[in-house]
Amino acid sequence: MKKYKAHVLIVDDDDRIRELVKLYLNDNNYLVTTSNSAEDAKKKVEIIKFDLIVLDIMMPGQSGLEFTYENKKKIQTPIILLTAKGEPSERIQGLETGADDYLSKPFEPKELVLRIKNILEKTKNISQKRVVSFSNINIDLNKLLIINNSKEYKINNTEKKILEKMINSPGQTFTREEIGKLISLSKERSIDVIITRLRKKIEFDPKNPKYLQTIRGEGYVLWIE
Repeated sequence: MKKYKAHVLIVDDDDRIRELVKLYLNDNNYLVTTSNSAEDAKKKVEIIKFDLIVLDIMMPGQSGLEFTYENKKKIQTPIILLTAKGEPSERIQGLETGADDYLSKPFEPKELVLRIKNILEKTKNISQKRVVSFSNINIDLNKLLIINNSKEYKINNTEKKILEKMINSPGQTFTREEIGKLISLSKERSIDVIITRLRKKIEFDPKNPKYLQTIRGEGYVLWIE
């Protein structure tokens, strides 16, 4: 079975550009999936974990900037924006929205490959936190264990997924819907039960949480820094 360097999603309403980029990336040992709109891309990122997204700004329907703004809160996937104009204001807006890089059309496919390679190398160097300590609390996701003031608590895979996401995004609020997608659970009441269970393992006073807090009308956030 062929081993690819990474899985890249190409989003562009121009059929010619999509196919050109796909062929060039395939030749450079990248696995490529394509979408002709932001709406189609959203469906794909919900079921596939991509390593990087190459995204056109100007498309019918939702624009690349709108897609980036909406999805950068949900996914950690690096995004390279393609722009036909290359205007400084559009470029700055894209970076402010959360894009990791940009490339003006027309572009050399080789330059795109180099930019993809550079971003992926940087991403690999940012290691995901698996063990954190704060106050008298130690969370070890490798061992599925929380030690709170010398008391040990086991965590299951569902709790691990939630903690892993929150630990690597400290201070970020996650809605019940986002948590539900993460653990494949849609019932809000069930999500609240899981959070309550985690608080009993993390908090000194679960009824008055200091770390795993509720943001009224928004969701949950983990404060560890």
